[in-house]
Amino acid sequence: MELIGGLFALLLGFLCLVVWLLPIVLIGVSSRTRGAEKAAWILAVIFVSWFAWIFYLLLAPLKPPERYRYRY
Repeated sequence: MELIGGLFALLLGFLCLVVWLLPIVLIGVSSRTRGAEKAAWILAVIFVSWFAWIFYLLLAPLKPPERYRYRY
């Protein structure tokens, strides 16, 4: 019985780790932001948690992307 409880605790711990890392990975592979802005969002998620990820989904990118201007 102790073995089942230990395995359940290990599984629950692994699940919590995956849930905690999920927003970091999703921001890391996202194409909405790049460079320093992406690093800032990842740091915000690490230190502020899920609220920062929700703000990322609502607000990112903070500044509009640069458009290429063609000169003729």
